[in-house]
Amino acid sequence: MLKISLKPAISALAAVLSTLLAAQTGQIEAWVTLSDRSALFEKQAATVSFTDRNSGRGGTPIVVDDKQRMQTIDGFGFALTGGSAELLMKMNPAERSKILRETFATDGNNIGVSCLRLTIGSSDLNSFVFSYNDLKEGDTDFELKKFTLAQDLNDVIPVMKEILAINPDIKIMSSPWSAPAWMKTNNNVRGGQLKKDCYAVYALYFVKYIQAMKENGITIDAITIQNEPLNSRNTPSMYWFENEQADFIKNHLGPALKKAGLLTKIILFDHNLDRPDYPLALLSDPEVASYADGSGFHHYAGDFEAMSLVHLARPDKNIYFTEQMVVERPGSRSIDISGQVNRLIIGACRNWSKNVILWNLAADPLNDPHTDNGGCSMCQGAITIDGNTVTRNIAWYTVAHASKFIRPGSIRIQSTARGDRTVALHEDEQRPGAFRAAVVENTNVLPNAAFLTPDGNIVMIVVNDTWQADSFTIQHNGRFASVSLPPGAAGTFIWKP
Repeated sequence: MLKISLKPAISALAAVLSTLLAAQTGQIEAWVTLSDRSALFEKQAATVSFTDRNSGRGGTPIVVDDKQRMQTIDGFGFALTGGSAELLMKMNPAERSKILRETFATDGNNIGVSCLRLTIGSSDLNSFVFSYNDLKEGDTDFELKKFTLAQDLNDVIPVMKEILAINPDIKIMSSPWSAPAWMKTNNNVRGGQLKKDCYAVYALYFVKYIQAMKENGITIDAITIQNEPLNSRNTPSMYWFENEQADFIKNHLGPALKKAGLLTKIILFDHNLDRPDYPLALLSDPEVASYADGSGFHHYAGDFEAMSLVHLARPDKNIYFTEQMVVERPGSRSIDISGQVNRLIIGACRNWSKNVILWNLAADPLNDPHTDNGGCSMCQGAITIDGNTVTRNIAWYTVAHASKFIRPGSIRIQSTARGDRTVALHEDEQRPGAFRAAVVENTNVLPNAAFLTPDGNIVMIVVNDTWQADSFTIQHNGRFASVSLPPGAAGTFIWKP
């Protein structure tokens, strides 16, 4: 007689029922960072459940509406500068593998960084300045016969290969700080502009970079034209007026990428929020706009609302947050997590950014390496690497609150912001069971942003930027959950609808 075991089927059915029951209970998982560092992006042991009634103990509800959907998220991460890669390559391989897994894997307590920014040539956070086509003074190479990724092969490319082994789907954006010196008006790595007769060869320089990285197994998803085109004080740097960049994009770079069959996106501007006129001027040119995917911003000046302004003017183009330095005093007893998560994660995402990239992944205890005469001496890494010892800093935890659970492909959804009007129901004092509707002006709701993930979870990031309130109410699909969050804390809350 043929015997059939029912155990596998029963086990599979039990697993499905367990998942369904968990979803029905509406439990909220929380990961919290406290201002006194007693918890640093730490999963909370207790969960909170939704109920059918608002207890009224949590203050003004944050209403989450997953029917109202905004931008799709590409991810959250850091810049992998040459200096970061140099420090990582000096580590013991086992220790390097450990910190890379903690950064880029999603399982366990790993934070799942999902996007990176690379530099095309050196940035000011390299030990020294280089390009991929350095020549003796007076020489030229319009065919780029001496183009080489030799320096990146020492550090950036080996580190990227280890990262891609952990997360092969990570999105990579690349930015140049300067063209090779021989292509510039001042023949110098600092300042100056691109020579008019070098527009075509510089476009070819981008093409060869993208192709050479692809040959090394690294796909460049997007490029920006120039890091901080309105800043010529860094070493290296290069100044570009928007009309000159328009000429370069529509007559040289765009056509060169198209001719080479490259699908790499072009992202405009890549500078501060105080100058939304720059990308808008570029986008006003139909030929430039036909090649541009969107605009990138930093927050060393200006307000995040500038990104919404650009989105309002050109909703057909994407918004990216491409750089921000976040630092803290080493050994500090407190951490300003609520301020930075509010500013950089909630602020950027609520103003239509598809990503958040912080500056930069790693530095040593002295904030080295960096270039002389214009290199950033205060740029602390998300991690500090001292030999094989790694310290995680505020930028690390800021990104962690978003990167682990808001995976690429997630969609930002509507959630109550300060100043929004919502409707509250109140039981009639004289007629129990009868309810009245009232409009609520939400002046004291906690800063937040909510997302619907590809696997169907709701993820909401909330910060308590007050000194007294420590609880709030989440309202979703007519159900309520009262959640505690101490002053100065940041929390990531996850639940299945």
